[in-house]
This record gives sequence, structure tokens and C-alpha cells, in this order.
Amino acid sequence: MTEKEFMNSIANGRVDILQQFLDLLNEIEIDYCVIGGLAVNAYVEPVVSLDLDIVIDLNSLNKLRQAAEQSFTIKEFPHRLNMESPKSDMRIQLQTDPRYQAFIGNATKKKVLGYKMKVAALEDVIQGKIWAYSDEQRRKSKRQKDLADIFRLVEAYPALMKLLPESIKCKIDFIFE
Repeated sequence: MTEKEFMNSIANGRVDILQQFLDLLNEIEIDYCVIGGLAVNAYVEPVVSLDLDIVIDLNSLNKLRQAAEQSFTIKEFPHRLNMESPKSDMRIQLQTDPRYQAFIGNATKKKVLGYKMKVAALEDVIQGKIWAYSDEQRRKSKRQKDLADIFRLVEAYPALMKLLPESIKCKIDFIFE
């Protein structure tokens, strides 16, 4: 079983929604970068996630929405746009918070679970995880996953510890002593 087949089996995919979405971005020439759990997987041992967290140039949002509405159900939330398909459990979450826009220019192509995609730079991935963990509006379970992702990244790249705020550093300092 290939990595892509594995991902599609986990997502109950009757079609490869992730590849379909990446192809759509390339077809309509929208620059992007992957953030969140799949981006973490580009740098450390992968953990399965059914979320594709992604940032696009906000000036291209309407262009993407028009192109995607043929294949995806689109729901708008504060600071994100969710896209889903009845053909897969994969969730595409477009981050519309303007803080993430600078990540696009630093992104590089990487292979993640069999997919070639533009992934945010390591420092940007951890910054995004710091923002996500620090957002007290997020569900506690999601914040704990963000903290675990921060642990995974710092364990693999100890120099990242200097980027952490004290409120997070104190939670993981004891692990690295």
C-alpha cells in the first residue's frame, strides 16, 4: 500500500480529495503553503491527520472559492474557510487569518505522506502551532494536539526552543533536561 493509498483509506476516500485540491491550486495558479499537522509531518515522524490546514494568498480567495464550489461544500468561519466533499472524510481548512500570509513566501516543496506540496518553513510551522495553542477559543483537545506537535518539533529540532514563549517553554523544559 502506498502512502497515498493509506491516507485515502484512513479518510474513507472514494476519490483522492487531497490530490484533487492540490491539483486545483496548481491549475488555477494559486500560491499556497501547508501549515498545521500535515506541515509538522514534513519535518518529523508522521502522525495521521484528516485535516489539510492551508494558507493561500487572500487576494485569491474568491478565485479559489469559485473554482472549488463545483467539487466541495464550503463553510465560512471566523479566520478560516472549510471545504469538504461527501467522497472523503478529509477536511480542507483554509486559514484566512492575515498573520499567516508571510508563510507563503518562505514555503518549499516537500513530500508529505506521498503528496508533493508546498510546506511552510519549519520556523513558520512552529509559529503557527504556537498561535494555535495560545488561542483559548480553540477546543482543549485541539490545543493539546498543538502542544504535542510543538513537543515533536522541539524534540527533533532543539534550537526551536528559543522561539517558544515562556508560557509554553515551561511546559516542556522538563522533558529536555
